[in-house]
Amino acid sequence: MDNISETIKAEFKSKKIVIVGDLVADQFLHGTIKRISREAPVFIISHSETETLAGGAANAAVNVASLGGNAVLVGITGNDPNGQDLIGVLESSSVDCRFLITADDFSTTTKTRVLAAQNYAQRQQVVRIDYENEESIGESVRAKLIENVSSAAQEADAIIISDYSYGVAGAEIADLCLKIADRESIPLLVDSRTRLKEFSGVTTATPNQEEIEQILGQNFTDAQCEDLRSELGLEALLITLGNKGMLLVQKDLEPIRIDVVGSKAPADVTGAGDTVIAAYALGLASGLGFPEAAKLANHAGGNVVMKKGTASVTLGELCDSLERETPTDFKTQSR
Repeated sequence: MDNISETIKAEFKSKKIVIVGDLVADQFLHGTIKRISREAPVFIISHSETETLAGGAANAAVNVASLGGNAVLVGITGNDPNGQDLIGVLESSSVDCRFLITADDFSTTTKTRVLAAQNYAQRQQVVRIDYENEESIGESVRAKLIENVSSAAQEADAIIISDYSYGVAGAEIADLCLKIADRESIPLLVDSRTRLKEFSGVTTATPNQEEIEQILGQNFTDAQCEDLRSELGLEALLITLGNKGMLLVQKDLEPIRIDVVGSKAPADVTGAGDTVIAAYALGLASGLGFPEAAKLANHAGGNVVMKKGTASVTLGELCDSLERETPTDFKTQSR
């Protein structure tokens, strides 16, 4: 497997990745600024369209599918219009939605971004409005969620836990995923916004710089990151550092710094972490080592931040990006 592009073209299409976590409907409300309101110092915006895209765990699943993998999603939506729109987006993106639960007493978490500008100008985000589910997950829904994780994970090649702190990835679900991963000898990856330290024993995790700073403080060192990896019992810790690239910390090995791919001035970082963990999971599931899978994820993330809104990366785009890299930078190493 000397050529990483050929490797992923051959391997990704046969890999089943199960994504468990919090689903988000990312809505983008587009409009044109007409004038300043006389009622308050705010814009009056003439609405033109509202676009719904997959966010959170749903976005990770869309990225797995767009990269050619078999994305199987486990989570909860509300029995509401936003939930229905989100499922429609997922199905049109070739995500396996058989293990999603639609709950009457659950409202779909929705993040509405208002994008506006004057005529002929580039639209920018004016405000974001979040609608978050505030109800706890009932016992019957929780039991069904556990059942669905067990069913979905049959013959999986990797499991992703995408935790946005909305209640799906609780301790019981995390323990179940860990048991399945151990039993099947497959990677278990975690992306957790605020609860990384609650996911000890998984294979690897992909926090961003802000999330690590919440644990270690600003100006954290490579040694502190290694201590955190060891404390959590991870085989590897992959930290995304924005326009500074990535830091990969592995057991018994020197930390690796990975330079950012492409421009250091991204167009939009919305959902970039979901793209990173999707590519990383597919790489590990395909037998790549942590450094190779991390570099793969770095290319995927570097491409998606140059797109507006919540976006995904295709296998073709990823391969094109890889082939522009210096060949010696991509000598694969089996896990």
